[in-house]
Amino acid sequence: MHRLLCLHVFLCCLSMALPFCPSQCTCVFHGRIDGTGTRSVLCNDPDMSDIPVNVPVDTVKLRVEKTTVRRIPTEAFYYLVELRYLWITYNSITSVDTGSFYNLKVLHELRLDGNMISVFPWESLKEMPRLRTLDLHNNRLTSVAPEAIPYLLNITYLDLSSNKLTTLPSDLMDIWPPLNGVPISSNASQKVVLGLQDNPWFCDCKISKLMEISKMADTPVILMDLFLTCAAPENLAGVLFQRAELENCVKPSVMTSATKITSTLGSNVLLRCDASGSPTPDLYWTRSDGSSVNNTVQESPGEGINWSIMSLHGVEYKDAGNYSCKAKNVAGTAKATISLTVAGTMSTTTPPLRPSAGTGPISQGTALTPPNDISKSQVTAPTVLPGSLTTLSAGQKPPKLISSNGSQKGLLKETKQQQESNGKKFAADEKSKKRDDSRAVKDLEIVEQTADSAVLLWTAGGLLNDAPLTVVYSPYGEDDSKRTMESKAGSGKVLLDGLSPGMRYSVCLVAKVSAAGKDPCIDFYTEDSEQSKLFFIISGIACVLVLPLIALLVYKILALYCNGRNAHSDENELENESYVKFETISMKQRILTSHPTELWARRPTNESERLLLCSRSSIDSQMTYKSDGSRSEYLC
Repeated sequence: MHRLLCLHVFLCCLSMALPFCPSQCTCVFHGRIDGTGTRSVLCNDPDMSDIPVNVPVDTVKLRVEKTTVRRIPTEAFYYLVELRYLWITYNSITSVDTGSFYNLKVLHELRLDGNMISVFPWESLKEMPRLRTLDLHNNRLTSVAPEAIPYLLNITYLDLSSNKLTTLPSDLMDIWPPLNGVPISSNASQKVVLGLQDNPWFCDCKISKLMEISKMADTPVILMDLFLTCAAPENLAGVLFQRAELENCVKPSVMTSATKITSTLGSNVLLRCDASGSPTPDLYWTRSDGSSVNNTVQESPGEGINWSIMSLHGVEYKDAGNYSCKAKNVAGTAKATISLTVAGTMSTTTPPLRPSAGTGPISQGTALTPPNDISKSQVTAPTVLPGSLTTLSAGQKPPKLISSNGSQKGLLKETKQQQESNGKKFAADEKSKKRDDSRAVKDLEIVEQTADSAVLLWTAGGLLNDAPLTVVYSPYGEDDSKRTMESKAGSGKVLLDGLSPGMRYSVCLVAKVSAAGKDPCIDFYTEDSEQSKLFFIISGIACVLVLPLIALLVYKILALYCNGRNAHSDENELENESYVKFETISMKQRILTSHPTELWARRPTNESERLLLCSRSSIDSQMTYKSDGSRSEYLC
């Protein structure tokens, strides 16, 4: 009896230890030889109206199909920490809460197709970091929110077909190659499958990127149906994406004022870029590390045109680097980069301190004034004399410290004498500097620049003609590649050869008799040989084309002039030959005479009669008038 009781208790405990399966579901355990396995649960009872809550915790795959479930509540599966596949398909679901998929950290596949979902909580995808498959086809989705884009970065299978989508966020296609800038690879792991067919697409610039992908032959983005068609606007209804041509949809293009800029330390820099496109693109500035730049100005002078200026005030070495100007509209993006180099050294000048009573003039430097109560201080620092440096050179010994109260007066007196002597020396140095400035060369000028040479001109000023000069020149900012030439101050000219085309150079004149730090310098650019060759080629082509045209024009002018003169002479001849001398012939009176043959008499015709005769027709001119008194004929 005792043994039977123990067996009963054991069987009860064993039954409680086994996972419990919901009454409306079927649980299957797929075991392996090593004792491990996976559990799948299928719930397809038509009378089921709620998501089951007593699913075994070791479930890996859960399927809820063909039920009357209408809603997925918050944290419906939070205890299924091993769930990898969740299929809730062909139900009557209309509502999905934001926290419905809480704690599904290892979920790989989510299928919600065949429901009546009109709004999907895209932010709920952040609870599923390992999700790769999202199936929402055959629902009632009308849009995809732009906020969904960050949560779709890792999705490799997205099915949105058979919904009511008319458009997509313009940035959605930018998360996948080739539009994300990642080089196209044949690696299968980078393939992305999209199901977008059977939607009433409105073909405009917002989905131009999708239309562009549909026209690509080899792309990592694979469309389930290549024959996507437009439903609107009316002029594109029924047209395939591959054949549709959009109006007022142009990718932006960016142009910068320069690609490389070198600026001196502490100066102000303005960087400008211009963009064009349709619709009008927006401009953004970023640094090389991707951080945005805020001190920018942007303006659109007209439709499809935009420009932006970024300002940097008092540039430092940390400001050097690449700055990118990015233009963006719904049709695409474009980027241009400007490289900024900061050269030179920062010079800091300490304003002179106003001398106190009993002390000499104080110049540049740091002056340490002895404290009023020297007896309280055991260490007194010597005053730094005018014109001296505050740093000690190598091998120089620091001044000794005086720690006796009895030498206070002697120290102050000695310091005062040194300040007076140094003040005189400072004034003498100023006069000598002025004299040196008058003797320095000036009016530096670069002329006759070519691709590999330039001529430097200068005026000797107060220097002697035979005073030696050293010409130092190098590419701008490259002090380690300096070259020197010796010359005389009186020559006033020197040829700099061996230069590289299209580069900026710095040249300085060093006179041994001039003051240190006062050497005059000038910067110049050499010509670009490629541009010169191109200019000569274009000029030659222009001459070949223009000269024949000029010769033809001169020929035509001369021909017209000669024809004009011939026409004038022909006109005069025609005028002379256009008139015929007319005579009037009348019948003489019949009288008895010895010469009966002279029956006609001639008389002159006046101008009016002649004009009248000429205006008559040929038939009228041949008519003969007969009368009793006389008979006359008019012949023209």
